[in-house]
Amino acid sequence: MTSKHGGPQRADYAPFAHLTAPNSALYRLVMGVFLTAKERFAVHLRPEDVHAALPMESRPAEIETVVKALDSLAGWGNLRADPDTARVTAVEDFYRKRFIYQLTQAGEAAEGALATYDEALGRRGALQAVALHDIITQLRALLLIAAEDDPDPAKAHLALSVLTARFTALAENARVFMGSLQRTIDLHDVEVEVFLAYKDRLIQYLERFIQDLITLGGRIARLIVELEDRVEPALRAAAAREALDASPGEAERAEERAYEQWAGRWSGLAAWFLSRDGRESQARLLRGRALGAIPQLLAVVRSLNERRVGRSDRSADFRTLARWFADAPDDGARHRLWRAAFGLYPARHLAVDADTLAERAVHPVSASTPWAEADPLRISPQLRRTGSYERRGKARRVEDRSEARRLLAEVAAKQAAETTAARARLATVGETRLSRLGEFDPLAFGLFLQLLGDALATWRPGMTRTVATSNDGSMEIRLTALDDGTLAEIRTPNGVFRGPDHRVEIVDLTHGTSTLPEEEAEQAEEEEEAG
Repeated sequence: MTSKHGGPQRADYAPFAHLTAPNSALYRLVMGVFLTAKERFAVHLRPEDVHAALPMESRPAEIETVVKALDSLAGWGNLRADPDTARVTAVEDFYRKRFIYQLTQAGEAAEGALATYDEALGRRGALQAVALHDIITQLRALLLIAAEDDPDPAKAHLALSVLTARFTALAENARVFMGSLQRTIDLHDVEVEVFLAYKDRLIQYLERFIQDLITLGGRIARLIVELEDRVEPALRAAAAREALDASPGEAERAEERAYEQWAGRWSGLAAWFLSRDGRESQARLLRGRALGAIPQLLAVVRSLNERRVGRSDRSADFRTLARWFADAPDDGARHRLWRAAFGLYPARHLAVDADTLAERAVHPVSASTPWAEADPLRISPQLRRTGSYERRGKARRVEDRSEARRLLAEVAAKQAAETTAARARLATVGETRLSRLGEFDPLAFGLFLQLLGDALATWRPGMTRTVATSNDGSMEIRLTALDDGTLAEIRTPNGVFRGPDHRVEIVDLTHGTSTLPEEEAEQAEEEEEAG
């Protein structure tokens, strides 16, 4: 259905009218009775059935009240009223007003929208680290299914369905949680002790999730990269299985539409964990937002502590000023307090210069002097004509910035190429020692330090091996401690980097497992055999 302007016509929102009508509570209860009956496969209800199903504490004394509510809901489109001919036993019964009521599609949709609204208001969300483990498990299962020449449609559909459900829950709960976290940070006039106790638990919760997101997000990104070239047959197998249940009118394009939906879900999953084309992944944004929430929480704690020790702030100043206004004896005193507090005085002039101040010092003019009795103001003819003292000049020419944009594009392309080369230089063939990485140029060494810092940030006492991913999800480092006490030296143009030797494996997630040049790879293998 289209409007006269060619666009879609606005839907009729009459089924929501009962929310603002008198007796809205009774209308909601009646609609709840019909929803419960629908779950029990009951289609039609009579007024006495609805009256008996209402809660005892909210049930009207007379059934006529329920009949009026049913008629109103039928008028708004929430219910459909049909003549009740099943109980007609005489000709006179045809002239009596007897109806049975049925839930309409519009009424059911309105109740579904209200249920979603109520659920959204009560949700607090969560950062689901368990969902990250489940996503890894399902991606590994999908990797095995995709490796088959002819993927099993049932297995592919089940794995993709569980993966989509867990990912959707993770993303939605994270969004709701970060929204509720911001509202918690923005709280005012809260109990200090309660907030401090909640703050400690919340910071521990954030730190635990951030650590899991760093360690598990890299694994998920690597599995997605491995699956990208092999997942399409599994997506088509799942789409074909889903299309089997399509209705006769939609069977022709059901498989293609199902495949488009599965491909879109897979793209959303990849975009959530992989940074590409200059766009940061949602996982990285979530990690940054969670990290940023910790200092914001600490700032709230500092603000609360300042209030506890009696330090003044703007809200306390305004409350004190409000008490002064309430205690003022008359309106004159309140006006003087207003002028003293805010510095708002009657306007007596358009401009004040040295001559004006000297004249006012010799002949002071009271602020209560009417304009008609005050000395006249002499206004410049230019001010009267143009509204400004300044002489207006020519407008500046529009500056051509095409050359600057070209230079910026060249710099960006050069930096991207250097970063790609640095990632290729760092990637190793399997595990090797830090001492055998060779000499690094400044850019590759800076990237190596970032990776090493991410790995050491996850190191805990008693650990001998750790895995970490770079901030952009493009590289992964696996670090294993050695107990032989050897030192590693990495040479750079600016000096030598020394430290305990470790076994290290660095993987470029954007291209799978990259390799060193052939000469360096052969040399590393020979040194490994000699060691």
